[in-house]
Amino acid sequence: MAGALDGLLVLSLEQAVAAPYCSSRLADAGARVIKVERREGDFARFYDRAAKGGSSYFVWLNRGKQSLVADLKSPADAALLHRILARADVFIQNLAPGAAARAGFGSAALRARHPGLITMDISGYGEAGAYAGMKAYDLLVQAESGLASITGHPAGPGRVGVSVCDIACGMAAHAAILEALIARGRTGRGRGLQTSLFDGMADWMTVPLLYYEGTGAAPARMGLAHPSICPYGAFATADGALVLISIQNEREWAGFCCDFLRDPALTLQAGFESNVARVANRAVVDARIGATFATLDRAEATARLRAAGTAFGLVNDIAGLAAHPALWRVAVATPGGEVAIAAPPVIDTDAPCALGAVPAIGADSAAIGAEFAE
Repeated sequence: MAGALDGLLVLSLEQAVAAPYCSSRLADAGARVIKVERREGDFARFYDRAAKGGSSYFVWLNRGKQSLVADLKSPADAALLHRILARADVFIQNLAPGAAARAGFGSAALRARHPGLITMDISGYGEAGAYAGMKAYDLLVQAESGLASITGHPAGPGRVGVSVCDIACGMAAHAAILEALIARGRTGRGRGLQTSLFDGMADWMTVPLLYYEGTGAAPARMGLAHPSICPYGAFATADGALVLISIQNEREWAGFCCDFLRDPALTLQAGFESNVARVANRAVVDARIGATFATLDRAEATARLRAAGTAFGLVNDIAGLAAHPALWRVAVATPGGEVAIAAPPVIDTDAPCALGAVPAIGADSAAIGAEFAE
């Protein structure tokens, strides 16, 4: 079945995570994505060698693309890229702010030459302002955006364990490009789009921002607990499993007390009678619940939780994810062999998921050069 973006051409001067995330989703939908790399390749190719000799990040984010090695400072290579852009629908770049323009690939100039072109400039902190020149790797933006301050254990800030700022930015860029393509179908005109790692995370941080401005206090770091709901946290079983439970209302609390704690009268006890009371009495509430978990093994605990209708999840490690019954995988060809990655999160019920191969450095340079020759 043809992809929704079949026939569209995307040229992407990209590296690392945010822009490749965006363009990989366009490729998944059928767009032809030409990835421009330095002669040594996108540095994300070399983060690790875990995926059949390839980098796990690179394999995840560069499926279905063509790799074109080009030097923006080479007149011949720059001319080739301009010939590609004359036919392109979308141009993406995440070079340092101003670098693309200095090389003759400024978005405004490109759209003036090609009015139907959609351009997406991705940066760390925006194209202008005091932070425009700052290097912006994911963990740095986690810190600058305040995310690290509300993440982790009460003892100190923590890092979200994946490149969440890059991913948020790439998701936003992808959505904006799709909207611009729809608008172009109506007007015939392209759009100039910009986003940044900081912008993407600032959007995700809206709730803590509003909470802080409304109350004068930031949400506390709670580890695997919740700052305003109790019980909502992780408890250890007798055999060492860690089970996270979430009680959302008094009906659920009553069922939990009756069928899991087997102490229905607890709902009437002072300090246990409402969520507000339980939050204020959290240490005592958690100790009471933890004592019951400690008498049960994992199987017994999960059976009781199911009987009580309590929402719960096992605190898995990565081995647990790898064996999880809900994990859906799809194969991707790489230069080192086939790799089974987690499938894209949206299922198309009318078509099986099939992803393109991950290219070797410059695998398509000769063919693209011939196709777009003068």
